[in-house]
Amino acid sequence: MLSILTVVLPVFIIIGCGYLAVWRGYFTDIAVDGLMKFAQNFAIPCLLFGAISTLDLQQNFDVPLLFSFYSGVVAAFVAGLLGARFFFSRSWEDSVAIGFCCLFSNTLLLGLPITERAYGPDALLGNYAIIAIHSPFGYMLGITAMELARAKGTALRYLPAKVAKAMFSNALVLAIGLGFIVNLGDIPLPAVLTDAIGLMAQAALPAALFGLGGVLYRYRPEGDLRTIMFVCVISLGLHPIIVWTLGSATGLSTEAFRSAILTSSVAPGISAYVFANMYGTAKRVAASAVLVGTVLSVLTTAIWISVLP
Repeated sequence: MLSILTVVLPVFIIIGCGYLAVWRGYFTDIAVDGLMKFAQNFAIPCLLFGAISTLDLQQNFDVPLLFSFYSGVVAAFVAGLLGARFFFSRSWEDSVAIGFCCLFSNTLLLGLPITERAYGPDALLGNYAIIAIHSPFGYMLGITAMELARAKGTALRYLPAKVAKAMFSNALVLAIGLGFIVNLGDIPLPAVLTDAIGLMAQAALPAALFGLGGVLYRYRPEGDLRTIMFVCVISLGLHPIIVWTLGSATGLSTEAFRSAILTSSVAPGISAYVFANMYGTAKRVAASAVLVGTVLSVLTTAIWISVLP
C-alpha cells in the first residue's frame, strides 16, 4: 500500500499546496480564479486538442472500453438522480445536479495524472479516448435532463438549441471538436504551432491541480452530509464496480481496463460545481462532494490500483 500511495500522493500534495496557499493567504481567491480560468480555458484545451488531433482513432477508440465506461456514467447519473429525488426528497432540479455530480468523474485533473504516475505516459491512450467524449456526453446528458426538469410548459422544440448553446460555450468541448477535425481531416499543422500548443499543455495539469486546491478551500463542506456521502459512494464505488464488471465481460485489454477503472474511480470534478452553479441549484452539495470525494480519492484510488492487473 505504501508504494501505491507514493504513486498517487504527489497529485494530492499539489492540490494540498493550493489549498494551503489560499488558507494561509498566500494566494488570493482572485488569483485562484485567474489560474483556473487559464487552466480550464487555455492550457487544458491545448492538452486535449494536442492529444485528440494526434490520437490513432482506429486503434484507441475501443468500443468495449467506451461501452464499459459510459454505461457506468449513465448508471451513476440515474442512481444519483433517483436517489436524490426519492431518498433525500430533493427537487427535480437539485436531483439532476446531484446526478451530474455522480457521473462527472475528474478524468482530467485526477484520472489523467494518477494513471500516468501509476503506469507511465504510454498508458494514457485509453484515458484520452474516454476524455475525448466525456465533456460532450456528460454535458449533453446533464443539460438535457435539467432543461426537461425546468421546462414546465416550455415547448420541447426549443430544447435542442438550448443544449447545443450550453455545450458549445465550453472551451473543452470546442478543443475536442477541433482536435477531431484536424485528426479526421488529416490537416497538417506547422511545427511552431504544435510546439507552442505542447508548451501550453505542459502547464495544464500542475496549474489546474494547484488551482483546484484553492477552489476546494473556498467551498468547504457545510451541511447535507448524507447527500454528499451518497454522491461519493456512487462516484467512487458504484461507477468503477459497473465498469469493472462490464470491462471484464467484454474482454478489455489490461491497458484499457486500467484506464477505465482509474478514470471511473476518481472524485467528482470541478465541472460538477460549474454545472450546479450554472443552474443555481445544489451548489453546496456539488462543491462539498468535490472536496470530500477528492480527499477520499487518496485512499480509494490506492485501493483500486492495488487490485488492478
